[in-house]
Amino acid sequence: MITVRDVLSKSAGSTICVAPGDTVYRALQVMAENNVGAVMVAEGDQMVGIFTERDYCRKIILMGRSSLNTPIEEIMTKKMITVRPDQTLEECIELMTKYHIRHLPVEEGGKIIGMVTMRNVMEMIIASKQDRIERLENYILGSDYGH
Repeated sequence: MITVRDVLSKSAGSTICVAPGDTVYRALQVMAENNVGAVMVAEGDQMVGIFTERDYCRKIILMGRSSLNTPIEEIMTKKMITVRPDQTLEECIELMTKYHIRHLPVEEGGKIIGMVTMRNVMEMIIASKQDRIERLENYILGSDYGH
């Protein structure tokens, strides 16, 4: 079984964060600079929320608010659904489906240590299936035995 730890070991970089007092506009800049769809919101070393593109669409644009002067803390998602490094990708998919989310912060020892996305999960599952197909083809064709 592939775990969240496996996904984190393949992804480069650290968790991208903004402060609760940062504006939505600043968070969008950080997201664009890092080519990500979500950022963690941290107060010191404590994670207090998550801000996603979906939050922007639903809580800024559709409500007629300004991203230039709205602090993240007013619209961030405070109740985060998190996973542990030892959880499987199947468990991640179940959570993402159940809660209609695409980003899962990874928590270990009370600290957020990373984030997995729907894209990360799907890429790992597809790669695993492709590897299995190739191994089965090699077995069937006898390629593993030097023929």
